[in-house]
Amino acid sequence: MLKLTFCLRRQAHLTREEFQDYWYNNHGRLGQRLMRHIGMVRYVQTHTRALDLNRMFVEDRGAPEPYDGVAEAWWPSLEFLQERMKDPAAQAAMAEAVEDEARFIDFARSPIWLGEERVIIDNGQPIPY
Repeated sequence: MLKLTFCLRRQAHLTREEFQDYWYNNHGRLGQRLMRHIGMVRYVQTHTRALDLNRMFVEDRGAPEPYDGVAEAWWPSLEFLQERMKDPAAQAAMAEAVEDEARFIDFARSPIWLGEERVIIDNGQPIPY
């Protein structure tokens, strides 16, 4: 499986709550509508929570401020996605998604990349190397 990971920071004019509400209720529905065009087989949003434990993790490690959320999307393979993106309908769908993201995501502070998962533990069990 090919996985896109997108670590999201909100635009400055939005609160975290406004950002997460738009991302889930508007962009999430858009993703459901567009997924068939781009061949996405899974899409998950992880919404950061304002928890004391989060502050502890950051302070203990001297880490930067947490992202407002992380988006993850999966395709069967890199070759599948490359082939899919040759289709004008897929290109239009991707452009529509990016246009919507520009409404709430600070692109300059939001890293994005394609990668391959390597499972170490699954269902509570270590995976043999």
